[in-house]
Amino acid sequence: MIQIITGDKGKGKTKVLIDKVNNDVKVAHGSIVFLDNNNKHMYELSNRVRMINCTNYSVSKLEMFVGFVLGIISQDHDIEKLYIDNFKTITFTERAEDDVKHALDMINDISEKYGIDIVICFATDSNDVPEEYKDNIIAAL
Repeated sequence: MIQIITGDKGKGKTKVLIDKVNNDVKVAHGSIVFLDNNNKHMYELSNRVRMINCTNYSVSKLEMFVGFVLGIISQDHDIEKLYIDNFKTITFTERAEDDVKHALDMINDISEKYGIDIVICFATDSNDVPEEYKDNIIAAL
């Protein structure tokens, strides 16, 4: 299942995401992974969270990102939760609404197939989230 945190840039979405990660890690039985496009929040995360900066691995388009996520899952079968900050930037879907829906579909398929809860954070108005995913919004700032 995917969950979405949404809101305009600078509204505190990442803080909500980090608080969720740090609370979830206290009760998690499996691994927790946090994906971002920078290292800015590394020291705000619990040391039990595997933080990965995707820009260190030359990810440059949506399909590469999906392959990257699948690679992470293949090397650690204990992943319980995956958090993705800056979703539109990290998946290269900043330009078109159709791209965002396609990216959410792909990530949702991964979540369902591998039984991993995925929390996505991205800068957009909650009204701009594709209709199929509006029920997945857990915070709209």
